[in-house]
Amino acid sequence: MDAHQDGPQNPYGMDEDCRNCPGLCDVRERVVHGYGDVGADFVFVGEAPSEGAEQTGVPFTGDEAGERFQHVLGSVGLNYSLPSSDEPELDNAYLTYLTRCRHPAREPSDEEVATCEPYLNADIRIINPEVLVPVGQRALTELGKEYTTTPADDLDVEECHATTIRGRGFELAPMIHPADQTDAQREEYVEFFLDLLDTDYRQTKGRRGR
Repeated sequence: MDAHQDGPQNPYGMDEDCRNCPGLCDVRERVVHGYGDVGADFVFVGEAPSEGAEQTGVPFTGDEAGERFQHVLGSVGLNYSLPSSDEPELDNAYLTYLTRCRHPAREPSDEEVATCEPYLNADIRIINPEVLVPVGQRALTELGKEYTTTPADDLDVEECHATTIRGRGFELAPMIHPADQTDAQREEYVEFFLDLLDTDYRQTKGRRGR
């Protein structure tokens, strides 16, 4: 974790009582803002909090899919705690979502994703990572619109899983959502990410050494 931050949870003090989406405010339990290392080279972006993440307040935790995700991070040296931890000890990784609130009965609407975009944009601009990891199809579609020149309809997470996509200012390294991954796909992503770490992935922006 970056030595200059006080803690990993909502490190920028974003509004935890956000009321911008009327359809979510009365049904959510909490707002789940970003978590992790603010000096990270890798920002992982999911669609919206799961029920487990809403309970813990930490993205990608609190359920079986979260454990599978944290296992991947641990396998590539970005998580130093057990996959079941509700407060993972992350290094060089930051976790966040397209939308910060969970609706118990449906996925986020396009309007809610657009309304929440300033939070995500602030995370990405302040952290200025080298690689964005869209986790799941919705995240890939939305990040693809913003950060690549590839038509969003051409970005399929099944096809792009464990590959890199050259973006505008960032590389994208899409991941099939852990809830939908086979064991083989999980291992494929681990091997891919370890190979990525061995490359000079920082060369595009000349970031400081860690």
